[in-house]
Amino acid sequence: MVTTHPQAAFPRSLRVRASADYGRVFADCRRVHGKAWRLHVQLRTAQPSGEADRDVPRLGLAVSRRVSKRAVERNRIKRTGRESFRRVAASLPPGDYVLVAKPEAATCDNAALRADLERLWARVATLNPPGGDGTMPRDAAAAPAGTAS
Repeated sequence: MVTTHPQAAFPRSLRVRASADYGRVFADCRRVHGKAWRLHVQLRTAQPSGEADRDVPRLGLAVSRRVSKRAVERNRIKRTGRESFRRVAASLPPGDYVLVAKPEAATCDNAALRADLERLWARVATLNPPGGDGTMPRDAAAAPAGTAS
């Protein structure tokens, strides 16, 4: 029997599982593109009531048969995505992250897939937090132009 190390586990609380969650992420997200991956990111600022496990980053994976007809290849790609996420999850802001493999992923080896993911995770760290309406603070935007306070 194979046992997994607790840090190597990928519990349900860290997964995007429901179809509605995938739909919500795809409908309202930011996208970051790499050579072999497209990352859909939906960051959270406030924790919804009654959902205590939602203050952690969660991962969803989509690797279709368009990427590769062989299940062995698709599983290898998904394994690489999960492994990379587990390594950086502690440093990611709370939100839902859905990795979509591009057809080019099937021709990449594991090292190239990991390198592409590392670039994507680094770019996610530079995204502005959600809720920002623009570059001006709210109190300055509320005052009409040309008036002194």
